[in-house]
Amino acid sequence: METRQILLEGLNKTVAQLLSTYQSLPESKAMVYEFWSAKDVLAHLTFWHESFARNVDDLAHGRKPSPLKGRLRDLNQRGVDEMAHLSLAEVLARFEAAHATIRANSLNPALTIIPYRKGSREYTVEEHLEIVNNHIIFHLRDVQKACKL
Repeated sequence: METRQILLEGLNKTVAQLLSTYQSLPESKAMVYEFWSAKDVLAHLTFWHESFARNVDDLAHGRKPSPLKGRLRDLNQRGVDEMAHLSLAEVLARFEAAHATIRANSLNPALTIIPYRKGSREYTVEEHLEIVNNHIIFHLRDVQKACKL
């Protein structure tokens, strides 16, 4: 459990950096990747953070989780497309809400294995926290570089 706490604290720090970066963005439409703007990257991260939050909340409350189903490429684009109509502030609020759920449930000793998506292997809570943290760091660096932050 101590390792889980340390990993959660690391994720919390990364999330704080992400939120700070996005709150100070001069232009959320700045292109980070060929087809994704800074806002699109946040939508992508939010989509996966919400999935993680739903899964840990379900498991912590004795419900069967419903991991995402589909090809990774399609799911990634789906997340961006589903949030295209939202403002940056609305996407940030959804990310923060998902993270609050993750914080509230990740240390629950009832959590052992977390599904990622259907057809993929499951991960321990510790593995999942580390993977999510690294995923956010990867995209955060690209956003900061593209936006010259």
